[in-house]
Amino acid sequence: MARKMLVDGDLDKSNEGENHYDFDLFVIGAGSGGVRASRFSAQYGAKVGVCELPFHPISSEVIGGVGGTCVIRGCVPKKILFYGASFGADLEDARNYGWELNERIDFNWKKHLHKKTEEIVRLNGIYKRLLANAGVKLFEGEGRVVGPNEVEVIQNDGTKIGYSAKHILIATGSRAQRPDIPGQELAITSDEALSLEELPKRVFILGGGYIALEFASIWRGMGVAVDLCFRKELPLRGFDDEMRALVARNLEARGITMHPWTTITELVKTEEGIQIHTNHGEEIMADAVLFATGRVPNTKRLNLESVGVELDTTTGAVKVDDYSRTNIPNIWAIGDVTNRLNLTPVALMEGTCFAKTVFGGQPMAPDYDHVPCAVFCIPPLSVVGLSEEKALEEANGDILVFTSTFNPMRNTISGRQEKTVMKLIVDAETDKVLGASMCGPEAPEILQGIAVALKCGATKAQFDSTVGIHPSSAEEFVTMRSVTRRVSPKTNLQT
Repeated sequence: MARKMLVDGDLDKSNEGENHYDFDLFVIGAGSGGVRASRFSAQYGAKVGVCELPFHPISSEVIGGVGGTCVIRGCVPKKILFYGASFGADLEDARNYGWELNERIDFNWKKHLHKKTEEIVRLNGIYKRLLANAGVKLFEGEGRVVGPNEVEVIQNDGTKIGYSAKHILIATGSRAQRPDIPGQELAITSDEALSLEELPKRVFILGGGYIALEFASIWRGMGVAVDLCFRKELPLRGFDDEMRALVARNLEARGITMHPWTTITELVKTEEGIQIHTNHGEEIMADAVLFATGRVPNTKRLNLESVGVELDTTTGAVKVDDYSRTNIPNIWAIGDVTNRLNLTPVALMEGTCFAKTVFGGQPMAPDYDHVPCAVFCIPPLSVVGLSEEKALEEANGDILVFTSTFNPMRNTISGRQEKTVMKLIVDAETDKVLGASMCGPEAPEILQGIAVALKCGATKAQFDSTVGIHPSSAEEFVTMRSVTRRVSPKTNLQT
């Protein structure tokens, strides 16, 4: 979406003839990116105000909470559920390590849910204190832009209070969307899935992205019967094909029923539960149906178009330049509301760059190269850099593919038949490592360090010269000596 570059003097020109403002910066949205931008801007001496909707685990147009999606209804609660779901298999594996688990082990969903809610409430309080300690003024209510330098906060009682600001930052994130399917009101989104009062016995999930796979793994790990349907042959479109296939096999091995090339045509409420009709004529019963079909930028109620801020006509995302600036010089946007690279750490980076650019005197554009990410299915997948397919698209010469497939050491005793796979993509001419991926236990923890190496431009020779930590899975990344295949981008022939 980048359309223009910030040049010296742009900020000064945008402030020519400025009058007194209530704030140097007013931020709409106190999620990860908004809080980071607010705090760092205040540390540079700016007078900062930020508004956010009242707290609630399930978001809507009138409720949200300081901390945003990641803290309240995203990364953090999901990871807590991921841990809870992982213990079941770990306890089973422990039997072969000598642990005598003679009594039946039950899972208490309500207790786990209570602990999760306690944690997000605690974090919500921490984020509020972070803002207060930085000197940021927090307003509770719905924010709207009413002019190039004016915002309006609508409080719970409907009272509207206006504020002027030298700069306005939009950081309202995104929201789960529902596909237009007959009976769609019977389904839930990831928001509700993280706060269900009762754990369902049967779940049907529509979606092939990371949210769908994560909830499939979580519910299956808690003993729920899970059906997962997606439109293509494999889930996780955009990830490395070899790793996608592995994840699909792992999900099936864990007991998840996969439905490739499948969509829902209708949902019907019955006495036995929800009846799911598919494009293949199937009728499948479930207690809950999860729509994990993507998210859309939260821009509908911001009044941006009337102010002249350009939005993407397809997604509704705020259009910005390389420095997160909109077409209105003093209105900016960061995070998922811009639909660039929708990850919490990326929103944090964008918030940092914004503060340095506008208030720190250090114009800095976010750097999206070698951003690592993880899919917290069980076992997890983590990647950084280029997939094999993307490397072939961009390469001028051959690429070398190195892979290592093995049974993790802990599985040799537990007896669990679940392979870990690691992969390196290397430029044949320069020896530079272009991408790395891993599916297996602790993959995100291992790939974070690999991401540093790729960010520094590491070569395969440098990987090879690094001494491994033994015995560990991580050492496989520095002991892959033999080329699995050499691939030419011109012919796509493998040798």
